[in-house]
Amino acid sequence: MSILYLLIPLSLILLGLAVWAFFWAVKHDQFEDLEGPAYRILFDEDDNDRPKDERRCPERDATSDDEERRD
Repeated sequence: MSILYLLIPLSLILLGLAVWAFFWAVKHDQFEDLEGPAYRILFDEDDNDRPKDERRCPERDATSDDEERRD
C-alpha cells in the first residue's frame, strides 16, 4: 500500500510531461504535414539508379557554371 504514495505522484509527473510534450509539438507545427513523409519514401532520388549521362555530377556542374560565367 505504501508503494502507491510513490507511484501516484510519479504517474502524475509522467502525465504532465506527456501533455507538455504534446502541446509543444502542436505549437512548433510538428503535426502540420502528416502525409508528406509517408509519400517521400516512394520518390527515390538516388543518383546511382540513374543512367550516367543523367546523373548530377558536382564537378561537371561547377565547370558548366564557370563556362556560363565566361560567356
